Amino acid sequence: MRMRWVKCRHCWKNWGEGLDSQCSPAAQPLYRSQRPITGDQNQGLDNGPQQEKDEHNSSRMKIPLFPLEVVLFPEAALPLHIFEDRYKEMISVCLAEKISFGVVCAQREGLAVVGCTAEIVRVLQKYPDGRMDILCQGAKRFEIENLDNSGSFLQAEVDFFGDEGLPASRAMREECTALHFEVLELMGGEKAHRAFDLDEPVAFRLAWASPTDLAFRIELLAMRSDGERTERLIAFYSAMLPKLRRGVQASATAGRNGHVM
Repeated sequence: MRMRWVKCRHCWKNWGEGLDSQCSPAAQPLYRSQRPITGDQNQGLDNGPQQEKDEHNSSRMKIPLFPLEVVLFPEAALPLHIFEDRYKEMISVCLAEKISFGVVCAQREGLAVVGCTAEIVRVLQKYPDGRMDILCQGAKRFEIENLDNSGSFLQAEVDFFGDEGLPASRAMREECTALHFEVLELMGGEKAHRAFDLDEPVAFRLAWASPTDLAFRIELLAMRSDGERTERLIAFYSAMLPKLRRGVQASATAGRNGHVM
């Protein structure tokens, strides 16, 4: 699947001095945002959520947007430390109006077209200077239609979407889960296998803890079929495992060859 990006053609002028410049990160220490990505389709809309129906009768809403170097999945936990003024303002608006904000992956290529809303579960700590630690959870996936950088923080008109294709079978979920934990164990990760309800989709929960790059995560986020997403993860794990197994076997063999004095 070819990745789609919203290309920025003027935010460098707004936020920095040339292509290589970057604004200060908006979240630390767990995730750091790259430069805020804006767009050419400024709509001049007021702050706050606005919902309408398009010609296809799908739900379109304007939401605050938080560009981060992370791909958020539905139901995934996302702790953030908010310290930059515009994002302190954005989070304050979300708390006051009890609305979510969109997390979208920002990379050098631009801003990913698909993202996921983050619901603020709770404020963990507030600081005297307005900084705050918050715990968020991924909720609904969306596709960006228009960007609006007329305010102090980025906003976007988005279309929400969900799965439309066939769900994965229980057998596929069992295989994917088994492969996932084998990969983590061979990489020196967790050995205690967490319980998953295999009667429900598991691909997003597995992918959140998987050693995957951002492009692959965006691909999974954009897929509209649980079956296709689970099958893609199975293929990813199946390609990784032979190399990991050979590496473990080679390490075990080397360990029997003697000791370094």
